[in-house]
Amino acid sequence: MPGPARRIDRGETDVRISQSTASFQQIKSDILTGRYAPGDKLKISSLIEELGVSQGAVREALSRLVPQNLVEVDDYRGFKVAEISEDDLIDLTNLRCEIEKIALRASLKKGDLAWEENLVAKAYRLRETPQYSKRSQKSLSLDWARHHADFHHALIAACGNERLLDLHRMLYDQAERYRGFSVRHERGRDVAHEHEEILEAALARNFRKTAALMEKHILTTTELTIKALQPEHFAAKAKPKGARK
Repeated sequence: MPGPARRIDRGETDVRISQSTASFQQIKSDILTGRYAPGDKLKISSLIEELGVSQGAVREALSRLVPQNLVEVDDYRGFKVAEISEDDLIDLTNLRCEIEKIALRASLKKGDLAWEENLVAKAYRLRETPQYSKRSQKSLSLDWARHHADFHHALIAACGNERLLDLHRMLYDQAERYRGFSVRHERGRDVAHEHEEILEAALARNFRKTAALMEKHILTTTELTIKALQPEHFAAKAKPKGARK
């Protein structure tokens, strides 16, 4: 269940971003961090009170999350957090691996000195940030999660294709929603070393090695996520006849 209500500062959003954009960012963050679980109903009236914004802002925010596959809408039941499934995770993982290859190939080819400097800076910030929350070793630090995203985006930032960057970010966000479930199975996994290997290969402009390391990095997380979710979510739902193994 969601935690204590927290309101968006209207005075601040009037200057920087609209209420709908602020609501979109907050709801999206709450979904990605697991504050709202898969299948949870997203009641507009509750969100209005919780965020302190208008009905129109909440509706627009939820509508923007639908094409990102984070929210589902039913004409009769309203909005809810998108469900998760093993098949969806596998499809998402396979697509991510292909998009990573396309983006990495272009970024490693086009990246200049400024790209290298930014990538090294993002990697350093990630390396120096504790991975787990101070409150619980079963959850990721929000700061680490943010720097982790920054590192992955920095790797392909020089690809020169805005649509590819947007697609990469959307797929990454969807994968992060699953990742939260795998944390308790990551003990013993040296994620920092994986990042260092990817960084070294990228700076050497070795596309094949970078792509291979990235694919292994992504697949390992997926395997751990499936292991974590099997008894809680996937096993409880009978697979339809003919479904993939």
